[in-house]
Amino acid sequence: MRRFLLLFTLIRLLVSGFAQTDTLSLNDILSGKFSPQYVWGIESMNDGEHYTAMDFSHGQSLVKYSYRTGKAVDTLLNFSKLNIGWVSTNYTFSNDESKILFYTKAKYIYRRSFTANFYVYDFNEKKLIPVSDTPQRIATLSPDGNKVAFMRDNNLFIKDLITGKEKQITFDGKKNNIINGAPDWVYEEEFSFNRAYEWSSDGKYLAYMKFDESKVKTYTLKFYPSDYRKPYPEIYTYKYPKAGEENSKVTVHIYNLLTGKTLKVQIDQPYEYIPRIKWRPDSRYLAIEVMNRHQDTLKLLYADPQTGKSFAAFMETNKYYIEDGFYDNLRFLPDGHILALSERDGWRHFYLYDWEGNFIKQLTKGQWDVIDFVSYDARHKTLYYQAARIKPINRQVYALNIRSSRQRVVAGKQGSNSVEFSKSYKYYLLTHSSATTPPYFAIYDNKGRVIREIIDNHELMDKINKYGGVHKTFFTFKTGEGVELWAYRIVPPDFDPNKKYPAIVMQYSGPNSQTVLNSWRFGWANYLASQGFVVFGVDTRGTGARGEHFRKITYLQLGNYESKDLSEAGKYFSSLPYIDGEHIGLWGWSYGGFMVLSTLTRYPGVYNTGVAVAPVASWRYYDNIYTERYMRTPQENPDGYDKNSPITYAENLKDHLLIIHGLADDNVHPENTFQFVTHLVNAGKQFKMFIYPNKNHGLPGTYKHLYRMKTDFFKKHLMQ
Repeated sequence: MRRFLLLFTLIRLLVSGFAQTDTLSLNDILSGKFSPQYVWGIESMNDGEHYTAMDFSHGQSLVKYSYRTGKAVDTLLNFSKLNIGWVSTNYTFSNDESKILFYTKAKYIYRRSFTANFYVYDFNEKKLIPVSDTPQRIATLSPDGNKVAFMRDNNLFIKDLITGKEKQITFDGKKNNIINGAPDWVYEEEFSFNRAYEWSSDGKYLAYMKFDESKVKTYTLKFYPSDYRKPYPEIYTYKYPKAGEENSKVTVHIYNLLTGKTLKVQIDQPYEYIPRIKWRPDSRYLAIEVMNRHQDTLKLLYADPQTGKSFAAFMETNKYYIEDGFYDNLRFLPDGHILALSERDGWRHFYLYDWEGNFIKQLTKGQWDVIDFVSYDARHKTLYYQAARIKPINRQVYALNIRSSRQRVVAGKQGSNSVEFSKSYKYYLLTHSSATTPPYFAIYDNKGRVIREIIDNHELMDKINKYGGVHKTFFTFKTGEGVELWAYRIVPPDFDPNKKYPAIVMQYSGPNSQTVLNSWRFGWANYLASQGFVVFGVDTRGTGARGEHFRKITYLQLGNYESKDLSEAGKYFSSLPYIDGEHIGLWGWSYGGFMVLSTLTRYPGVYNTGVAVAPVASWRYYDNIYTERYMRTPQENPDGYDKNSPITYAENLKDHLLIIHGLADDNVHPENTFQFVTHLVNAGKQFKMFIYPNKNHGLPGTYKHLYRMKTDFFKKHLMQ
């Protein structure tokens, strides 16, 4: 759910002291007029001296550039001449760079899963090879570049690029029953991956996960034909395990390419979930991460690919739950180490182990959170990571030598920084932005010197300055309980502190999320500010980059502390001398929509108006991996579910409320809205509701209508 944060924080600016020469329109915002330029499809080449990137100046091409000079040195492939349609910017070279794998015509199934037409281009033979004659899923090249594994109709296949022959290696795949090599809906959504198979680095084995979802309960969505003359909707049924319900039974299998035989891995440890499988770099063992249903214990198992026997090598526990970022950040380093990101001292930090799981030392330390792994230079024993060391709203990149413990700043400009290294670690691509600086891309050398600016988006900034410029401020305030919360503020271009303005508060508030970030956004909030609103954003307790206690205080009671903090925020903002406290609104999408319903029903009267998009109404209706991570099961924690459901407090509503939902929302089912409004009706409460037929959680294709409707609702109740 958190992965929709970009939708929930369409951002905002503070403009003061400038004369506005042009009038900002909602269509300007939604049409992409103010979208920044980006660098697409950049990959370092093996020599570490060159990188590739997509070029769209004349059709679509893959161009090779020099890190040292920044100049284009070759066009590797002109996709436009292949006559296969538009190519995705996601592509993969074979290990020796003699081939490249890419795809066209992607059709999404859920958030990460899709079918597409995959192709391999052989540079030596100058030959385009279709992977198969029908659409496939999750195709990958073998380590030697001579084979492609892929999935079709819930089964796994291997295509031999030399002989052209296709071999099927699983045969029991069946919709809503057995899935080989790809996750089921809830794994894809909450464990954040779309491919459940892995090549061993020596190319001898293909390990895969098998999902038996035959006993998982189904959910049905209706899709209405665009042709009004067709009287019946289409029915779509899929497996969706809600809180407390049964999951898929997941097993791990290893296919031996030399013998053509498959063995099932013997897992003697009790487990509910397998969030990741990955091969140890030496291919001696397949590493399998297994987790219990409470998600507070994770074990790393090693499986012998020749016998299928497994044993435990490493274990991580947490008194609350293990953050979902742990799965990917349990990494095998090529020099015999395991890197783990843990919260065992109350903050997110890196810890070092050997391949056998023996603890070596804690690498990072302090009252701040590591945000993410960036890269590891095995030659120089240097770990690169992103952290929020100075303020939770900023992101810097650091380098840490794991032998000497010496540390330095790689990218520390005020705002948000990320880097991508060349394979030689002699160069890196810096991406930087802030609330007042659009995305900036430049190549640096390892001494921190600029080699070449790629994109600075100065033309975008010139354009925005015609509308008054960008002025956004961040601040903190304390609630009545003494809790310090981070917030931002955006005011109208002609802001007069002696006047009273209506206000709108934007938030998401979900576990480990952040709405208040010092990074570039220019969107709907800017338009609202231009229309005379003051726009605020706030991060409640439960949000990220402030340590485990702040982040996990919401455990077993999602919605309790967050709604309390939003109530306190509303009171604080209303008390400001330039805010009309009688006209303040609250907005949110998904978890943020849940918080709109929760705050308006548990603390009525603080906000005059609320708009909730695709809201959760009860965690009993949401999927079990996400929900039980924070709430345990409804059977174990019934009060936590019911005392923190806005349905329980529906009769308290007295503010203006608009609820919006997609009828084909496979993530937060429309059942949430329907159950909540049923209780509102039973309580005699008036409200507005709008349903988008055939639209999923992101409501694609509706934005001009959606954002006009939300804007008009706020104007009607906060300005008139």
